[in-house]
Amino acid sequence: MSAEVIKNRYEFVLLFDVRNGNPNGDPDAGNMPRTDAETGNGIVTDVCLKRKIRDYVEIAKDGDPNYRIYIKKGVPLNTSDNEAFKYVAGIENAAKFNDLPKRVKGINDREVLDYMCSHFYDIRTFGAVLTTMQKASMSCGQVRGPVQLTFAESVEPVVPTEVTITRVAITTEADAEKKTNEMGNKYIIPYGLYRCEGFVSANLAQKVTGFTEDDLELFFDALLNMFDYDRSAARGAMATRKLIIFKHDSILGNAPAHKLFDLVKVTRKDKGVVARSFDDYNVSIDEFNLPSGVTIEVRE
Repeated sequence: MSAEVIKNRYEFVLLFDVRNGNPNGDPDAGNMPRTDAETGNGIVTDVCLKRKIRDYVEIAKDGDPNYRIYIKKGVPLNTSDNEAFKYVAGIENAAKFNDLPKRVKGINDREVLDYMCSHFYDIRTFGAVLTTMQKASMSCGQVRGPVQLTFAESVEPVVPTEVTITRVAITTEADAEKKTNEMGNKYIIPYGLYRCEGFVSANLAQKVTGFTEDDLELFFDALLNMFDYDRSAARGAMATRKLIIFKHDSILGNAPAHKLFDLVKVTRKDKGVVARSFDDYNVSIDEFNLPSGVTIEVRE
């Protein structure tokens, strides 16, 4: 493990599946599983996956002041922003000042950025919009992170299914006098195998956030283990099945990302049988056509 800032570009393919669950409900559609309206393929947003990564890191690094989470339930962003102003310039509750640009005049923007990146893992990983810094008209108000994810998409169309359920707990006393149970519903996908693609920029890590080798290893650990710390009745059985990592031997990379992603193929073993497990698919990696200067690591 190393605290050295990464020097290599990476791309990766993440394969995960869900069985009898809803991996990412759409609040605009009654919390039905998200799907592509044209293809029927399932969708899981990058925001959903980042939430799981953040939650895993918070558990794995509980108490470590350098691995705190910025985008966190119950903690206003301004509260975290204020820490940087207090540390760098001794300004308390910076977000409350309407004349903040005048008050921060002369402050080194880079010092403020370095404080936020060094203390909040998700900022130095994914970047962030720092609202108080924007209010202060500072150059560090929008941080570009070195790690980015695509939406995950199922490799085949999925079949969202509405399941009717009953419960014996009655909501009100008046209803309890008239009935002994209530009806409800939930949405599931019987089975879906999803593919997400991602990018890690050593250039942004070195120039902007200071994302380190330790941070990278923790990120890959999160991709492998995040579903084990995110169990719920609604999400069914979810698991990471494969993480395929492409490592370039340079900062800027040795091949276009799309050419590396094209080397990974996921196909059904028997299209005459309805897929209900990861074993129903073949995952192949065309290492013969791997570009020079790029190596592959497969974790599962």
